[in-house]
Amino acid sequence: MKGVCYMGKLAITGGSKLRAKGFPVWPVYGKEEADGLQRVLESRQWGTLGPEVKKFTEKFNKYLGVKYGVAVTNGTVTMEVLLRAMGIGYGDEVLVPPYTFVATVSAVITVGATPVFVDIDEETFNMDPEKMEVAITPATKAVIPVHIGGRSCDMDKIMAVAKKHNLMVIEDAAHAHGSEWKGQKSGSVGTAGSFSFQASKNLNSGEGGFISTNDKELFEMSWGIHHCGRDYSGTVWYGHPLVGTNARMTEWQAVILNAQLDRMDQQIDKRMENAKYLTSRLNEIGCIKTVPEDDRITRNSYHLYLFRYMEEQLKGLPREKFLKALGAEGIPVSPGYTCLYKMPLFQTEQMKKMTGSKIDYTKVYLDVAEKVTEHQGVWTTQNVLLGEKEDMDDFANAIIKVVENVDEIL
Repeated sequence: MKGVCYMGKLAITGGSKLRAKGFPVWPVYGKEEADGLQRVLESRQWGTLGPEVKKFTEKFNKYLGVKYGVAVTNGTVTMEVLLRAMGIGYGDEVLVPPYTFVATVSAVITVGATPVFVDIDEETFNMDPEKMEVAITPATKAVIPVHIGGRSCDMDKIMAVAKKHNLMVIEDAAHAHGSEWKGQKSGSVGTAGSFSFQASKNLNSGEGGFISTNDKELFEMSWGIHHCGRDYSGTVWYGHPLVGTNARMTEWQAVILNAQLDRMDQQIDKRMENAKYLTSRLNEIGCIKTVPEDDRITRNSYHLYLFRYMEEQLKGLPREKFLKALGAEGIPVSPGYTCLYKMPLFQTEQMKKMTGSKIDYTKVYLDVAEKVTEHQGVWTTQNVLLGEKEDMDDFANAIIKVVENVDEIL
């Protein structure tokens, strides 16, 4: 009848919202950060390789179980510095996944190299090592596996392929502070690791980054490049034997990180506990596919909690409408990344001039990446997993509510 307003059970159709309160806020901080910032302020040494940077570098090296580390301004710069330190540049190719933040690829372009995309594994969203070899050419010099959401890539297979073809391996561990592959910390398995301490990250100083490695030569070259091209062995202060940049971490960033690192493991334990319970609840729901367990992943920091939504199991309800319905119930969810190779930057003259690439990225099509980005992929952020068991129940119950009342949306 005209003028009659339909009131359904779902919040999106006029019903009551399942969850009114928010999830835990991020970042978490306390007196340690406040006291540290005051200490740096009064020290008047706010940058240029100060004592807080030295303390954090030594502390994080020990935590990761690596010999060397360089603390830098942000996570994008870590990869740029590493690629330059490895001698990778114009005319070289680097294997990258299409499902990651743009920085993984923009770093490759910035040094003049060409990104070559390798499809992801449907169940884990990580680079599929089975598809690496077909992408390797004589110009391939490195691979950047990304530990999406904190879940480690299959480093055994990636390292085996890299060794066979003499490739450098840069672990993009921006999501994986504290994660482990067979008891070994992410960022310590490959040739080098790259970490981000951007505001959303599990180890957070607003911005910041870290290079980890056991390769002394690579460390010294990275250190020199990040320190304006100075020689690690100690040349004249204004002698610059390397082409470098200023990528030095500030004391402000480091003092925050020193405090954040002290509470990180406790937070990881909380996320892992909640993720295990949430997975058990979501496994009861037919249209949801959770990421399968892998005994080789001995620790997962859960920067993101990822799962797949199968629209064919919910009467063909498009993912966009499913996520909007969940959002209306008070559940923060996102469709996640888009396929990187579809971004306009790959059609720009700027990109072509920087790399000399002849690849027509409009012709690139990776089946799994397209399926995940266009239809299936869903995530929620790490702060959600810092809640309590009842918060995980709300998350699962909201999905069940949408499933049971899907006809209201259709």
